[in-house]
Amino acid sequence: MKESSNRNFFAFTFHALFLALTMNFIDINTVVPNMIAEAGGSSVHLGILSAIMIGGTSFMQLFFAGILMPYPKKKRFLLTGIYLRVAALILLGFFLLGVDGSSTEGIWKVLVILGIMTIFSFSGSFAGIAYMDILGRAIEPDRRKRFFLLKQLISSFGVIISALLVKLVLSLFAYPVNYSILFISAGVLLLIGTIGFWLIQEPAGMEKKKIRMSQRFLAFRDAVRKDRNLRMYLLLINTSGITLVTIPFFILFGRTQFELTGALVGTYLLIQMSGSLAANIVLNMVNKSQQYKGILYMFILTGTAAPIAALFLSSSRTLYAIVFLLSGVSLALYQIAAPGVLLEISTDENRPVYTGLAGAGSIMNMIFPIIAGVLIRLIGFPAVLILSSLIIFSGIFAVKRINCRRITGKG
Repeated sequence: MKESSNRNFFAFTFHALFLALTMNFIDINTVVPNMIAEAGGSSVHLGILSAIMIGGTSFMQLFFAGILMPYPKKKRFLLTGIYLRVAALILLGFFLLGVDGSSTEGIWKVLVILGIMTIFSFSGSFAGIAYMDILGRAIEPDRRKRFFLLKQLISSFGVIISALLVKLVLSLFAYPVNYSILFISAGVLLLIGTIGFWLIQEPAGMEKKKIRMSQRFLAFRDAVRKDRNLRMYLLLINTSGITLVTIPFFILFGRTQFELTGALVGTYLLIQMSGSLAANIVLNMVNKSQQYKGILYMFILTGTAAPIAALFLSSSRTLYAIVFLLSGVSLALYQIAAPGVLLEISTDENRPVYTGLAGAGSIMNMIFPIIAGVLIRLIGFPAVLILSSLIIFSGIFAVKRINCRRITGKG
């Protein structure tokens, strides 16, 4: 059993490293927003893309959770979702090679990008359900938090290297060749990362009968009614969780204040990843307990500060880098705490249901970026950034009320 657990621990960590390298090449917070702008897209298009890649991906987990829930083993579904993601990335890379560098060809380029990224995002949602369920069974409970901290630490070192490569590519090549290189490279890296999943020795879960869609939604409804922790978790990701969909607008706001070159985008990405790395190093040094509450509070404070900092520091593109430093710290904290808390408040039997609800329940991550994109055109960036900070900060109410043994330290 211990040998199997060690092998699974290594397998998930191996994949995490290559996933980190991949996501840096197509970073939703820096690279993708600037690519959309270069292709002729507006704040509305960025809002739609953010809604698809973050909110829409999460929402689809509810649908996929119902499909995958009856199966005791889910490794084949995990690999299917990953291979679809690989195909979408490589397809988009070659598509970009074939388009003109002008941003005046019409909106069709933006629509194609949105379509391919939808496939990429939804297949990731499908894989995510299988991933969380396998992770919950393949790694022992007392090693989970250690895994998340180590995963983030290793990933952070990897993304620093890839951020340097992204900066180099964006500096040396012009649009669209630079983004084509990034997306094809991302597809190859993600393909290599699947080796980790082939190494997993998946324990069998409980086999369940297939149920109708209406019964699935009843199961989701009952879970929300019966578990206060789940309700508070859903409140948290619908308030403070909008940090994830607010960050991509910082690049667009920066473009309205100063000239934003590809090299500068790469610099901001590097600084964002440095913030993430710093946060992970500090947490690995000082946070030895199984408690997540302190991490959640830090996440909310840094998430609240980033939009305000964007307003006050936008007069200088050098000082504006602090916004991405805060964003990197905030993202690292969320990526540790959010899945960790979800695993702690769920069991092996209900984990697919809880994961699906956590995804579909994050409604704000789907509608807020679209609303923000429209509001930016109507009332401007400052009002939208202030609104974002207020919503993010309100998540403290939920954190105070989430209660389970590993979070509070009580039985």
